[in-house]
Amino acid sequence: MGAATEHLADHGAGRRAEGARQPDAGVRSALGNRSIVLVGMMGAGKSSVGRRLAQALDLPFLDADTEIEAAAGGMTIPEIFAVHGEPHFREKEARVVARLLENGPQVLATGGGAWLSEDTRRRVAEAGVSIWLKADVEVLLKRVRKRSNRPLLASADPEATLRALVAARYPVYALADITVVSRDAPHEHVIADVIAALKRALAPAAPDEEPI
Repeated sequence: MGAATEHLADHGAGRRAEGARQPDAGVRSALGNRSIVLVGMMGAGKSSVGRRLAQALDLPFLDADTEIEAAAGGMTIPEIFAVHGEPHFREKEARVVARLLENGPQVLATGGGAWLSEDTRRRVAEAGVSIWLKADVEVLLKRVRKRSNRPLLASADPEATLRALVAARYPVYALADITVVSRDAPHEHVIADVIAALKRALAPAAPDEEPI
């Protein structure tokens, strides 16, 4: 199925989001046991959107980076990078994402590099529906400057590094089932648009179409 595009603006393994109001039963039913997997660059809003999306759908929310840190005995992502290097981190990341995908249905936010793994993309295709939160570089820069725990941006020119990552990664992110353009907007508008995109993507396929 071709990628659908929409325009927009706690850690708690196995726990359902609290305070959800009128969860969308249609999306829940169509999802079955699959996970909703959010992919995209650092600063795209995967965690913040993911938490609210999980609440709206009355699903558990999991953040893969938080789970990786827990599996590493509490080491932070920057510490794992510094001590063990990026290849070690990517191997651990792939293992953790594969394990988490067994827990669906849920909303799962992944790290910026997780989707680059062909094996991870295959596993997500088998057990989930992938959503790329796509953001312009200027939006990403505005968001990532608020945080200092981005090991891939620990360079003399973070903006140039970010632009290089965008150029390399966006063609791979575009392989996701759904693309949602993430811009600055009230969260309720973002979640409404994500849910609308999910409804279209999960709708029964016509006889001559292939489902996700």
